[in-house]
Amino acid sequence: MVAQFGEQVRSALKVRGISIREAARRLTYDPAYLNRVLNGRQAPSPQLVKRLDRLLGAEGSVVGLAASLTPDDHGRISRSIARPARLDRQAVDALAGVLAAQRRLDDAVGAAPLIHPTEAQLLTVKQLLRDARGPHRDALLGVVAEYVQFAGWLHASAGNYVQASVHLYDAVELADEAGEGTLAAQALNFRGYIARRQGRPTAVARWFDAAYRTPGAHAAQRMGDAAQAAQGYAQLGEHETAKRLLGEAGRLADAAREQPPGTAYWLTPDFQRLSLGLAHLGMAEYSTAADHLRSGLDGLPAEQHRADWTAEYRAALQEAESAR
Repeated sequence: MVAQFGEQVRSALKVRGISIREAARRLTYDPAYLNRVLNGRQAPSPQLVKRLDRLLGAEGSVVGLAASLTPDDHGRISRSIARPARLDRQAVDALAGVLAAQRRLDDAVGAAPLIHPTEAQLLTVKQLLRDARGPHRDALLGVVAEYVQFAGWLHASAGNYVQASVHLYDAVELADEAGEGTLAAQALNFRGYIARRQGRPTAVARWFDAAYRTPGAHAAQRMGDAAQAAQGYAQLGEHETAKRLLGEAGRLADAAREQPPGTAYWLTPDFQRLSLGLAHLGMAEYSTAADHLRSGLDGLPAEQHRADWTAEYRAALQEAESAR
């Protein structure tokens, strides 16, 4: 776990164009010590974790990742991997905590630094799921489904669409096996995201419509999926269908204000305005689209302001403002 922390932070520094020696200079730390930490040979001190967080502009995400890697949790996970028949709930919760911290880190530092360590962790949790026995296997199944989904998202965000699609297909299958409608809907949503990035409106409409209709999806997911499906239909010239879906998204707004599921924590009312903005842009309602997109971007929490995925919405805002 210490090695994974070091690898993720080292990769994030590399993406920022900062060498270990340069990081040590900026942080006023001994380069040899920092090298040991970032190569997984020594645990970081709390002070170093905070300074790395500030250096990367991670808004607490590096601190959260370090906090998720406690010695007790490491021990529980290691024991479960060594003896999967004795899997306990604490180990499952520890894995879920690590995954949650990584998802927040993605918002702050981007997908590229996280792909390799996440793929390595994914192999481990899949093997654990294969060999696990006992009453906590079902809980582990949900965590593994989310791990697979997250790996798919990272590849999608980085533009690796083939790898992303393979992971997301598996994520739907695992989510269905686990009976987790929220996870299944989110994996389908990410398939829609890929289609949108590829400029395929038919697939945009298909995948977001499927996510919207997935049994067990949260109201916040269904609202965003309806709006994004509306964008696809609008681009296909099916404006009546697009208007109907936008109306359905609006009727879900009150229920969508409830706390979203932890596996889709970003679905705040401000984020929903981004999806609405894309829908109105698809319908050539440029002023309305620009208002939604600007408000949505302005309302994002600090750690998401520089997220890779915001580039799409900033480009859409520019398009809407140019056309209004």
